[in-house]
Amino acid sequence: MNITHRISAWGDRHHPKILDIIRMIFGAFLAFKGIVFFNDAGYLRDLILEKEAVNQPPGLITAIIYYVTYVHILGGGLIFIGLYTRLWALLELPILFGAVFLVNIAAPFVYSELWLSILSLALDCLFMIIGSGPLSLDRLLLKSKTFGEE
Repeated sequence: MNITHRISAWGDRHHPKILDIIRMIFGAFLAFKGIVFFNDAGYLRDLILEKEAVNQPPGLITAIIYYVTYVHILGGGLIFIGLYTRLWALLELPILFGAVFLVNIAAPFVYSELWLSILSLALDCLFMIIGSGPLSLDRLLLKSKTFGEE
């Protein structure tokens, strides 16, 4: 049994239902942040340009903006309903890592969103390990698949 199967099995055995509620809140928060970035892409562009070198190609900045926006919207929604939670948490990881270490820590003053970014990164890592949980679409589809085989 390889390491991913062992982590998946451990996560399935150690998953209280309260974590499903936290997963849903976290997914809704990510989707909301994605919608905010979608509505104000200029803010996200300025935030990236402020922290990055000025000589970046504009296509790269645009690709980063699209990646952040759409992964937050789609990933947050799918984390909320519990479908492919580990995959979407893995796709969210570089965004949240960048939010903590590139955007907030590099700020010249204490930035209030630093703690929110740290909490989001920690929750993302948690759900990447433990997965969706019992109150999720993944579990519902698994039950219907095994029910149909019997």
